Amino acid sequence: MSIIQKIGIIGAGAWGTALAITARRAGRDVVIQAHEADVANTINQVHENSFFLPGIPIDKGIWATTDLSKIAACDAVFLAMPAQYLRAVTGEMATFWRAGVPALICAKGIEQKTGLLLSEIATQTLPGVKLAVLSGPTFAIEVAKGLPTAVTLASKDVNTLVALSKAISTPTFRAYRSHDIIGVELGGAIKNVLAIGCGIIEGRKLGDNARAAFITRGLAEIARMAKAKGADPGTMLGLSGLGDLSLTCNAMQSRNFSLGVALGEGQVLGDILAKRHSIAEGVFTASSAVQLAKILNVEMPLCTAMDSILNKNGDIDKTIRNLLARPVGDEDQLR
Repeated sequence: MSIIQKIGIIGAGAWGTALAITARRAGRDVVIQAHEADVANTINQVHENSFFLPGIPIDKGIWATTDLSKIAACDAVFLAMPAQYLRAVTGEMATFWRAGVPALICAKGIEQKTGLLLSEIATQTLPGVKLAVLSGPTFAIEVAKGLPTAVTLASKDVNTLVALSKAISTPTFRAYRSHDIIGVELGGAIKNVLAIGCGIIEGRKLGDNARAAFITRGLAEIARMAKAKGADPGTMLGLSGLGDLSLTCNAMQSRNFSLGVALGEGQVLGDILAKRHSIAEGVFTASSAVQLAKILNVEMPLCTAMDSILNKNGDIDKTIRNLLARPVGDEDQLR
């Protein structure tokens, strides 16, 4: 594969903007596509994304557009839109997609209607595309500031993996390579559900012991699903599993954790979401994960409990009591 010099990024939220800044820092030419015209204009004229990543300067070499087709001439495309929009956006992209151009999925989630992973959707909408997935413990603001960050970059194609790694890596943005696309995706998606649960634990003041137990048992649930889906359960011990859980389940910077805290304190989900510009993917992924678990015949009590609270108006205290009443079994082994 030839050197990747021009990168197109679809999605100008906080994460897409942070990726654009990182790619530019790595010496790449960057085009970022924004859904909102105001966002694109602000990036081009003020050189800041004041809507989603305020206070962070954006290099003048980064050009923003609302026209999806302007991404067509890029050497690689990063998909950083909200997960539930990936099918529609890539379907539109298919009309001008060039063979051999790699697509790097930077979103985290599972499609609600189908239970499909994002890589499975892209395979349907962009036939023959060279796919890769980027995941791991990343707060957009810290990545944009150039603070030390490590991620997992996964692809089944070695050449694609090497080319993308070279294109995006900097001394402070370290991309570790993997071939387990499914495992990396599942870790990145389901940790958002568990982060909301940890936030509820914090908001309900149930203690650090409870949060540690929730994280550990949640990791076991992801590993069970990964194994059933044909992935390596050991991937869950890496950056996209344990690493991402460690970050997202413990910090108010996390949109999902902070949402859970608000729920645990007694706020109503609709009111919380109405105050926010950004999307907490865990709300959507909870129902998708439960749907996929049923398809795979995998037991995921924590994700099921979170789906009940988030999408079925389940009572938090009753849900907690039901979880604590479950019989205690053998501890899972990640193998």
